[in-house]
Amino acid sequence: MFISLNTGENIMTKTLEAVQSAVNNGTTTLDEAILESIVEARETCNVDGDNSASCAVAWDIVEELQAEKAHQQQQAKHRKTALETYCETHPEAIECLIYDV
Repeated sequence: MFISLNTGENIMTKTLEAVQSAVNNGTTTLDEAILESIVEARETCNVDGDNSASCAVAWDIVEELQAEKAHQQQQAKHRKTALETYCETHPEAIECLIYDV
């Protein structure tokens, strides 16, 4: 699933696009993609060295995936229910009225 990591933003972008495509197609979950990218980053750093550009790019990919997961979790907290959406457009509906007792 991962493209071999070379230096440069172009490779990182292509790799992230491949991961996003796999997640969107249901081939893998975002959690699985994160775990796979961590393994890939560790292997890349072991082979090329901890200070290599490819190691930095590999960990940038991990960071981007983790940021995407955090973003999706934040969005999930703000999703409205069907009733909330309905009440926004029909505040006078009986289901939407709130009474203080």
